Amino acid sequence: MPNNLLRMQDIKGTLIPIGGNEDKGLEESEIYHLEFIDEGILYHVVKEAGGTNANIVVIPTASSIPDEVGENYLSAFSKLGCKNVTILDIRSKKDSKKSQTVELIKKANCVMFSGGNQSKITDKIGGSVIHEILRDRYLNEEGFVIAGTSAGAMAMAQEMIAGGSAVEAFVKGAVTMYKGLGLINELIIDTHFIRRGRFGRQAEAVAKHPELIGVGLAEDTGMIIKNGNDCTVIGSGMVIIFDGSNLTHNNEKLLDDGTPMTMTNLTVHVLSNSDSFHIKDRKVNVLPIEAPFI
Repeated sequence: MPNNLLRMQDIKGTLIPIGGNEDKGLEESEIYHLEFIDEGILYHVVKEAGGTNANIVVIPTASSIPDEVGENYLSAFSKLGCKNVTILDIRSKKDSKKSQTVELIKKANCVMFSGGNQSKITDKIGGSVIHEILRDRYLNEEGFVIAGTSAGAMAMAQEMIAGGSAVEAFVKGAVTMYKGLGLINELIIDTHFIRRGRFGRQAEAVAKHPELIGVGLAEDTGMIIKNGNDCTVIGSGMVIIFDGSNLTHNNEKLLDDGTPMTMTNLTVHVLSNSDSFHIKDRKVNVLPIEAPFI
């Protein structure tokens, strides 16, 4: 993993983390619950990447069913009129080094990571040549987009949630952390946030790293992050922001695993479509209450 952290004032590219949106199947198996982003969210991804002629590379590395996930994205982007979409399934570190893989990443206007298991992304891609290319292009190229849904969104952070039980919310040890791709070092990102009741594990993650900002993304909801700082909410759901900078009590480091935690003065914001959050000064900008509902 590279030692140099990205400084937000230097960043020219765009990140689009998305909270995921389960497919319409009734089974619990991943084959029935494919990570699929509807046209509303994908429209923003395509727009930020430069339009329907953009070179879009989808990486389903996180998924255990990459062929099905790839077909879903090909179909979805096709409905939006996209003409240059490639599925790049990386299953090993060796795959990350292949010359054709490197060339695809160099030529892409947008790289999108699918859902699944976020640790697979960092294990197979973290520290690789294409990881370095992604970071360099994101840092230096205006208009270059890295998008990710569910696991693909969570892997963007430096401090990445790798797992954790919603049932054991607010109990130390309910969340496990891992190193992510380090594209946005100020955030800890969690997804499927409302439906899967992940408030507790994000609170513990922020207790572990109170200098960072927790972001909980509901399904069919995301953020467009410009210059590593300016975040605008997109989609039909909510984004929950956890700001631990004003904590007056945080006993996370003193407790044994399995012990209920105490946190006081944790600041929480609930944001929705078109609201914005600025990472550097931790400020929100929301639609005025008196504004007409659209």
